[in-house]
Amino acid sequence: MKPEDKLEAILGFFERHPRQSYKARELAKLLQIPNREYRGFKLLLRKLAEEGKIARVRGNRFGFPRKPSFVEGILHLKTQGYGFLVGEDGEKKVFIPERWMGGGLHRDWVRVEILSKEPHRLPEGRVVEILKRAHSRIVGTFQEGKKVHYVIPDEIKFTHDIAVYEEDRNGAQDGDRVVVEIVRSYDTRRLPEGRIVEVLGRPDEKGVDVRSIMVEFDLPEHFPRAVEEEVKPLEGEIQPSDLSQRQDFRKLLTFTIDPEDAKDFDDAVSLEKTSRGTWRLGVHIADVSHFVKPGSAIDREAMARGTSVYLVDRVIPMLPERLSGNLCSLRPNEDRLTFSVLMELSEKGELLDYEITESVIRSQYRLTYHEAQAIIDKTHTGKEYDPALCTTLQAMRDLSQVLLSQWKKEGMIDFELPEAEIILDENGYPTEIKLKERLQSHRLIEAFMLLANRTVTEHVLWLKQKYHMKLPFVFRIHEKPSRDKLTDFSRFVSALGYPFRVGKKVTPKKFQIFLESIRDTAHAVVIEDVALRTMMKAQYATRNVGHFGLAFSHYTHFTSPIRRYPDLVVHRLLKAYQSNPPSLLSFSPSLSEICKIATEREILAQEAERESVRAKQVEFMEQFLGEEFDGIISGVTGFGIFVEIPEYLIEGLVHISDLADDYYVYDPVHYRLVGKHTGFTYRLGDPVRVKVVRVLKTARKIDFTLVHDKRPSKSLKKSR
Repeated sequence: MKPEDKLEAILGFFERHPRQSYKARELAKLLQIPNREYRGFKLLLRKLAEEGKIARVRGNRFGFPRKPSFVEGILHLKTQGYGFLVGEDGEKKVFIPERWMGGGLHRDWVRVEILSKEPHRLPEGRVVEILKRAHSRIVGTFQEGKKVHYVIPDEIKFTHDIAVYEEDRNGAQDGDRVVVEIVRSYDTRRLPEGRIVEVLGRPDEKGVDVRSIMVEFDLPEHFPRAVEEEVKPLEGEIQPSDLSQRQDFRKLLTFTIDPEDAKDFDDAVSLEKTSRGTWRLGVHIADVSHFVKPGSAIDREAMARGTSVYLVDRVIPMLPERLSGNLCSLRPNEDRLTFSVLMELSEKGELLDYEITESVIRSQYRLTYHEAQAIIDKTHTGKEYDPALCTTLQAMRDLSQVLLSQWKKEGMIDFELPEAEIILDENGYPTEIKLKERLQSHRLIEAFMLLANRTVTEHVLWLKQKYHMKLPFVFRIHEKPSRDKLTDFSRFVSALGYPFRVGKKVTPKKFQIFLESIRDTAHAVVIEDVALRTMMKAQYATRNVGHFGLAFSHYTHFTSPIRRYPDLVVHRLLKAYQSNPPSLLSFSPSLSEICKIATEREILAQEAERESVRAKQVEFMEQFLGEEFDGIISGVTGFGIFVEIPEYLIEGLVHISDLADDYYVYDPVHYRLVGKHTGFTYRLGDPVRVKVVRVLKTARKIDFTLVHDKRPSKSLKKSR
């Protein structure tokens, strides 16, 4: 059969059978293609699929092309070459095989065509357009060559080295850590090309590792000149004119409770008994909106940053130091402008009344969490405190416990996953890794901030009803988990021996009861981790769908305007809504776009923070090369198992090629690898013993091998 006849036969066949899909061999038989022509026939099918004339679907099948369906999002690559299209909420939307990357790089904003859909699986797609490059600059190690030099990217998801010509090396020496700017993108025929724009230093120089992460995530090191110029003339002291129309709480006992190294104090608290025997809880928040005006250079930069970023050895603030650490910070014994939420509460924690007002306070104490806890426990020594402070703190502890207990009854989910705290020496070297403490003083502040945020949201919803107006607002939402994720979670925990029925409706309360039931078991940490991954990511939105994790029907972020841009916007909205009737504000960009930017920046900041901790964890493990540790399987993939050392909360990879005793098949539903011949399994949560065999600091990777004197789960093979 001539090529043109084959083409006509294929297209004609699919037009007659638009709802069916076929494997190449089935089509060849139906179209009576001789065996000797099968190879060319198969290549023609692939060519037609690439041109979009026919569709290639899952299982190497071909079908009639449907009307193209497109979706946009962020490209997240995996080290194995494939990737996912991720939505604004951080959830995976489309699976993209390596062959369909279309030159896309990690975190690029891309347009993807949907190629196939199957029940209970992500759609498969291909990148058809790169809308916005995430990286014009990449961090890597300079490798000197003869005619052409190369930069080996730190980020292992960039699967290609970058070629650098001699005239573009900018003084870089072999082994230097550098920033390279891409001048010609990668295609299937040539490596990407770049020029060195900055030499960061030698790999072991202080700060180079964290500076590399800042470049990788495009985190700014300095504020623009226009911002610095705007900050200069701001008054260092509060002026009498600033106090008009504000309630004066300077004589009220107020104080802050923050980490030891904190500099930006967003919130202060107060508590007093009323004449009616009820509690009057005050949450006083820095009035950043008084200083940062909409559309100003400071405001535009704050919106672009979205949030302060807390790296392992430094903070990249959303606002300049003069504001974040001085004028807006609620430092002790200094008059400060605030936005206060005063809530009247019963002994049972019921909200009886509230007032939201612009105010001025004078914080009397700057307490750390440990100092506050010592006062609560009556174990503080060597430092005298006002008895009124001690009494107030202990009453706050009691009230916060009442609130948290009530919310728990309503279904609030309290994840208790451990977090690592890295102790650095003066040279930035990690000397100790320990678990972060979660004290009653932490929970006290958390409870009061949750209550203030919910009360503010309740107030705006009440105003909407009172004035019958559409009042735009920024909600903090957390959607319920998808049914597919819940089903996968149910299968996983059931396989471990902890049945969890999805049913028609899964409520926060049902999740909470289940997590409480397994909290003292050997699998508690791994189940909580999988439960957290089952959840949707919280985000900012102008629509209210409630907060699943908190079991709140409405919620916002109001309490941290120094470090979160949405909180600053909420302050502006509240001020506008104080008038009678409420005033409406115009936003440029739109409020929904501000929510989108804030969510994206929050996700990026969290990734950068995790990577900075990871960098120090990897550096810490370098001293243990060749040593053995007990660990827990914390992740299972098609290319191996991740093992966490609980003592340090450090994770490393045992590559599947090191599991040489069998051919292991990945079972994603049950989070396990299963030996094809022995039935032996490696399952999420199993205990194993590992040896540290490789530490790659620039890639922030640790490789383990299994020590086989401690095997995990039993074989799945039936007894004979």
